[in-house]
Amino acid sequence: MLLGFVILYLVVSLGIGFYAATKVHNAKDYIAAGRSLPLYIVMAMVFATWFGAETVLGIPATFMEEDLGGLISDPFGASLCLILFGLFFARRLYRMNLLTIGDFYRERFGRNVEVITGIAIALSYLGWVSAQVTALGLVFNVLSDGQITQQQGILIGAAVVLMYTLYGGMWSVALTTFFQMIVIVIGLLYIAWLVSGMTGGVAPVIEHAAGNAKFHFWPELNAVAMVAFISGLLTMGFGSIPQQDVFQRANSSKNEKVAVWGTVAGGVAYFLFAAVPLFLAYSANLIDPALAARWLAEDSQKLLPELVKGHLPLFAQVVFYGALLSVIMSTASGTLLAPSVTLSENVIKDFITWRRHLPDHQLLVITRWVVVVFTVLVTLYSLWSLEQETGIHQMVENAYKVTLVLAFVPLVAGLYWRRATTRGAHWAIALGMATWIPMEVWLPEGDGPIPPQFAGFLMAIVGMLAGSLGDRRRRKEEAAA
Repeated sequence: MLLGFVILYLVVSLGIGFYAATKVHNAKDYIAAGRSLPLYIVMAMVFATWFGAETVLGIPATFMEEDLGGLISDPFGASLCLILFGLFFARRLYRMNLLTIGDFYRERFGRNVEVITGIAIALSYLGWVSAQVTALGLVFNVLSDGQITQQQGILIGAAVVLMYTLYGGMWSVALTTFFQMIVIVIGLLYIAWLVSGMTGGVAPVIEHAAGNAKFHFWPELNAVAMVAFISGLLTMGFGSIPQQDVFQRANSSKNEKVAVWGTVAGGVAYFLFAAVPLFLAYSANLIDPALAARWLAEDSQKLLPELVKGHLPLFAQVVFYGALLSVIMSTASGTLLAPSVTLSENVIKDFITWRRHLPDHQLLVITRWVVVVFTVLVTLYSLWSLEQETGIHQMVENAYKVTLVLAFVPLVAGLYWRRATTRGAHWAIALGMATWIPMEVWLPEGDGPIPPQFAGFLMAIVGMLAGSLGDRRRRKEEAAA
């Protein structure tokens, strides 16, 4: 019966997605929803897209195994990204009237930088989208009592998300995520109210967590620990700023004011509401210690779903799994569309000889084909990550290393430093990659004095400064001669 309700929910989501497809008449509708969305829709999209599988399953699992400091990348870094983007990037980028974030790199630094950053941005989404699809597989596995394997669940989940994203594009993402945000907020608050009744309130849960040092946050006072802590914050806090999904939500706004405050409000809401899954998962220690011990030993990501399934009435289970599916699907659809749009607009389109005369409807067709191909890649990566036993939280953390190293410094310098040049962008990318990739490959995780992506980020800054200032000096010498 529970599985039947879940299937009904999926059908409703598909119906909304297919309705949204009727609003798509050209590529701009598909990619940016006609730049017509109001504040409450933009805020809902930002919140629901980032409030994903890692927030409900991955973050609580990490908190149970480690402490609050283990969450420095998400939700702390993730919330920092959204607030910073809204305050310092949304207005400037909105005024440029771009179609994708990759268009900025072309206009500011040229075609080569556009292609490199476009590929880097698209690749970064493999981990994030795969985390959502992996979570869908986990949900189907739990709901069916193992009758549907997690691998089969991944295939089912990927197919469902593909169907309504493929046809409706950004309109589909906008309407479905607004519906799904309502389900997420009401559903999880209702579940939290039921669970608090079983634990004697919120205070006993907080006291138990404090007694077990779960609120330990700051790193040890040594250089290695502090650098690792800062790196964890900046990997998502900075690395997820040059992302198409964040840009796309701001760019779909009806004006620049909505672009700014819709993003900021969504980031604040995400940070505050991320505490709810933490409370729910940790409550298992008081409600059923044996269950908590079992799933912490086997797979901590399944603790919260199993707690709900084993201790709450059927209606509450329906509400929880509806909210969980809303969480996953809202993130999966948005993060599936974003890299596909980036690849079609900033990488593939230019290789077509008639690019400057490419009809709008043909760009729309190309984008939809890329959505299909990217879904296949995501599914394969999800199945591979499952074999490697990579956790959902870790998959999301890994996603932003590439954009921190390759895309963040050119974006900031291009917007805020007039002396930044194309040569500086090339040097930033080259030095960042040359530092990050060897360290990532040859140094065991946590074995070096500095995290590989943080070293790459610092060298990207050096490359931008050296390349741009050197370029300026060369031009002065040529002018003098």
